Amino acid sequence: MRRKGWLKSLWKYVAAAVVLIIYLLPAYVLLMTSLKTKSDMTSRLLPPENIYLENYIKVFKQSGLPRAMLNSVVITAGNLAIVIGLGCLASYPMARCKGRLSGIVKIFILGIMMIPGMSMVVGVYSILVSLNAISTYWGLITVTAAFGLPFSVYMYSNFVAAIPQSLDDAAAIDGAGVLQTFVLIILPQLKPVTVSVILMQGISCWNEYGYALYILQKPEMYNVTLAVKQYFSMAERDLNGAAASAAVAIIPVIVLYLFLQKYFVQGVLDSAVKG
Repeated sequence: MRRKGWLKSLWKYVAAAVVLIIYLLPAYVLLMTSLKTKSDMTSRLLPPENIYLENYIKVFKQSGLPRAMLNSVVITAGNLAIVIGLGCLASYPMARCKGRLSGIVKIFILGIMMIPGMSMVVGVYSILVSLNAISTYWGLITVTAAFGLPFSVYMYSNFVAAIPQSLDDAAAIDGAGVLQTFVLIILPQLKPVTVSVILMQGISCWNEYGYALYILQKPEMYNVTLAVKQYFSMAERDLNGAAASAAVAIIPVIVLYLFLQKYFVQGVLDSAVKG
């Protein structure tokens, strides 16, 4: 019976292995390419004939990637501060007010999430030019936060709606105001969904390319994606250097996910079920 049950579940393991290969293969090719010289013409799927670390040395010594990573850290941190701060504050009254207006606002937020961000690039760019926000941190932070807020509010509102109203009532009886109730009672329970927002919005902001290409026009303001793009200039396409710089750029994201994956999965599941 055990063997028969195992055979019935075999397709699950096969499907999981296929998905795993699909996701890991690009990362494997990236790593192998970063360790090869330009003259190494072996298949991308094969290890290098000789491990060549000069690509990584060049990334730190000759490219602007270290400065670009610092820029990305500043932009991502600013984005998350706005998305998390305003997102959880806006979600609390929306989740607690069960009226028609709250439902309309929620539908409106879902509608905004359906609009592709790049479809508004002309209007956004024109506004930023008039505000002298081109090649500034706050210009890109504002834009990325504006597009990230609907998702943040949606996640937080679903989570807050599942927290019993009786906790708010008990706090009110004890003399706590609305803000005190939120800070002391609701906010400590938002840890899982906050981690989910940090990972999903943080990675999205870290990998931002479309608006970064228009807004960050000075080389010293480039983020990691624009720094990697420099390896594909018309003068010389250094594919091996680009692979090395991309490998270095994704390390912070991988490390962050490894530390927060437990809360991330819990937050996504809770927000989906409670929604």
